[in-house]
Amino acid sequence: MNRLDPLTKTRPTKTSRARPLIKASTKETLAGYLFIAPMTIGTTILVIIPIFAALFVSFTDWVFIRGIDDMAFVGLENYQRLLNDQLFIQSVRNNVWLIAAVPLTMILALWLAIIINKYVYFKGFFKVVYFMPYISSTVAIAIVFQLLFHPSFGPINEFLISIGIENPPRWLADSSWALISVILITIWTSIGFNLIIYMAALQNIPLELYEAAEVDGANFLQKFKNITLPTLSPTTFFLLITGIIYSFKSFELIVVLTSGGPGYSTSVIVYYLYEQAFENLRSGYASAISMILLLILFIITGVQWIIQKKWVNY
Repeated sequence: MNRLDPLTKTRPTKTSRARPLIKASTKETLAGYLFIAPMTIGTTILVIIPIFAALFVSFTDWVFIRGIDDMAFVGLENYQRLLNDQLFIQSVRNNVWLIAAVPLTMILALWLAIIINKYVYFKGFFKVVYFMPYISSTVAIAIVFQLLFHPSFGPINEFLISIGIENPPRWLADSSWALISVILITIWTSIGFNLIIYMAALQNIPLELYEAAEVDGANFLQKFKNITLPTLSPTTFFLLITGIIYSFKSFELIVVLTSGGPGYSTSVIVYYLYEQAFENLRSGYASAISMILLLILFIITGVQWIIQKKWVNY
């Protein structure tokens, strides 16, 4: 039985009882919108609007320093030209090689993480040592490796000569070795991040699983295959996606280290985009390149999300 309202001396109706709930819900909704507003506004201004602007510009022939009045609509001409642009195709091919280095980085990081987590003292020290290259300045890393990979006076070639190798690789000065050198540096800088993430994931695996496997007579490889890898699959999926996206963002290292050379042997999509936009001043063509890059990232991410349903265990 409903009690009398102490103020009005009447029984409250369903409508009057629902009003406070509606007001509370409205306040919570407004509070939620206020919390997400800074990120939403920032993403809209800095990401979404530029994407649509680049899509529009990609259908034009435009030199941005001449102003909007010089913009000429050319339709799909920029995209057709990209299909026959050998330098762009070479840049895409180089990016594919950088993507191929991502699984290698993850394998090395997982191997190191298992060793450090189980067999090494001072785990915190080794975490810092391996993580330092990842947080170091890319420009500084590029300058250091320019000296290390110097074809004539670099410490690496001096060491190779000292152990009997008469004609060591010319590294960054040789188009056959330049991309390999960039891949080696990328692995060295990225392995620390993968190591930290894998070590955190390894420490969250219940020890009871390994103890039960030992009781059943499982060896190291069997425990690694049936316990470690399935348990780490969400972490592996995360590192795979972030690693592939990071490989498409290799710009600072390429600019300082090789400037895309020699002979565009180390040019990647982002560097070729920068060259077309800010050196050749072909804004429309550069925007078309950016749209192709965005499409490639969408396709790769979509394929990964579809495939992960078959091998990722949550």
